[in-house]
Amino acid sequence: MPVQAAQVEALRTEAERSGFVRTGRYAELAPLIAQFQARYPGAVREESFGTTPEGRPMLAMVVTRSGALTASEARARNLPVLLVQGGIHAGEIEGKDAGFIALRQMLEDKAGKDALEKVVIVFVPIYNIDGHERFHAWNRPNQNGPAEMGQRATAQNLNLNRDYIKQDAPESRAMLALVERWDPIVYLDIHATDGAKFQHDVAVQMEPLHEGDAALMKLGQGISDELLGQLRGQGSKPLPFYPTFLKRDDPSSGFADNVYSPRFSTGYFQLRNRYSILVETHSWKPYGERVQIARNIIVDLAGMAARQGARWLAEAKAADARAAQGAPLQVVLDWKPTERFRTIDFQGYAYTRTPSEVSGGTWTRYDDRKPQVWKVPLYDELVPAVSADAPAGGYIVPAAYAAQVAALLDLHGVRYERLQQARLQAQVESFRAQSVALAPTTFESRQRATVTGAWAPDTRDLLAGSLFVPIAQPRARLVVTLFEPLGPDSLLSWGQFNSSFQQQEYMEGYVAEEVARVQLRDPALAKAYQQRLDSDPAFAASPSERLKFFAKRHSSAEHALNLYPVVRVEK
Repeated sequence: MPVQAAQVEALRTEAERSGFVRTGRYAELAPLIAQFQARYPGAVREESFGTTPEGRPMLAMVVTRSGALTASEARARNLPVLLVQGGIHAGEIEGKDAGFIALRQMLEDKAGKDALEKVVIVFVPIYNIDGHERFHAWNRPNQNGPAEMGQRATAQNLNLNRDYIKQDAPESRAMLALVERWDPIVYLDIHATDGAKFQHDVAVQMEPLHEGDAALMKLGQGISDELLGQLRGQGSKPLPFYPTFLKRDDPSSGFADNVYSPRFSTGYFQLRNRYSILVETHSWKPYGERVQIARNIIVDLAGMAARQGARWLAEAKAADARAAQGAPLQVVLDWKPTERFRTIDFQGYAYTRTPSEVSGGTWTRYDDRKPQVWKVPLYDELVPAVSADAPAGGYIVPAAYAAQVAALLDLHGVRYERLQQARLQAQVESFRAQSVALAPTTFESRQRATVTGAWAPDTRDLLAGSLFVPIAQPRARLVVTLFEPLGPDSLLSWGQFNSSFQQQEYMEGYVAEEVARVQLRDPALAKAYQQRLDSDPAFAASPSERLKFFAKRHSSAEHALNLYPVVRVEK
């Protein structure tokens, strides 16, 4: 075998050598990256960016023919950086194999070389490494290959694609540090779907498209259209929405479009005025076919970045500048589809739904030998479910919470200042929860909280050491998302302030009985008490709730109970 052919052969993955029956283990990465470096000196560099809880180095491969193999060089040269991520869910591992194939081919052929002259690619083959090494043949029973694969969660049983905001996993913190260092203009996150059997082979979603900076959304639509068009030209059947049935396991129920919240990669990066693209190859397509589709997307996106990346960067920097000016800002914190739908021709397969003597439910069976067009509803009109107008000034985190919140803000690259002197009786807006619901079970290691309430004018003593987090900064949307309590991915919603909703002081019943009789001398209060008795049978039947009516009106009541610690300021 000629030397050059032997060198290229050494760059083939275990997946390729096995005919895409298998995928390689973590041990494949370091030697393979070393082979890339030996074959393409000056165009490839390994970067270790963290360590997993089980002690495995987290590896990235930096690839470019521009000479800018470090983040500082890429920034100085104003080159677009693409971060290509595989294996955030380690059972959905085609991104790993696709990335090595795509980069090898780009380093070898002329079109790829030309693109790499103008683009830097930071390739993370496996994000969830510890989960990847929990290899098993049936970790993904609803998936067609490879023979063995990793699992969705990490060794700490955390889902990294629910962790972009709260940053609980060590892997998440390492990844965000990598992102902060390289500042990729596009973050490409490669997965495989769950769900039904149908002909469509990939779903591609991106943001900013539905939400975010207006100019970036307009540009994002063009990126999405071009990427989907190139996939169709390559023979794929791409979808611009994630194909989850409205009614589980019922194809006739149709689909609803969605906007991902920022716990997901697809919802997070628009808060930084950068693009994220979610790729979901269809799990029932053969593994080799899924790898090829992911490879096509990587190569297509790199080519687009080479042609258009300068404009992408310019628009992103302009969005940063607009946010830094502190202009009035409304942020949509959650979305929902309306009742309007359109009927689409969805390329599925023939199927039957029959009663099951095993489960007692309905059994759906697909016949993938019989292609069939499903005429089903698509609910793709999306409207805000929760929105917030940003304060003109920003948010104040009290000194008692400053250390824990500052650590998270540092991870996210959010700017803040520490108050050097106390500001007494400052004019602020406070949020007191009218109702609080703490989740009965944990979710991703957190007890989530859901509250109702509203901001209202207030005065507050702001102690030295408190954090002022200004709105006037490039990541203004991220600031609002973190601190607006009604958002599904706010720090409050993730349980960061649950102690604020826990009563610590109590009034003994015999004392409350005496207090009640004193308070009932007030005719207005006595009237309110009687109205509550008449209108609320549960209240009337509960001696403890009746006494709480008076206790919470006493001067000894906990003023801070249900009071969100963070306040808003207009200056």
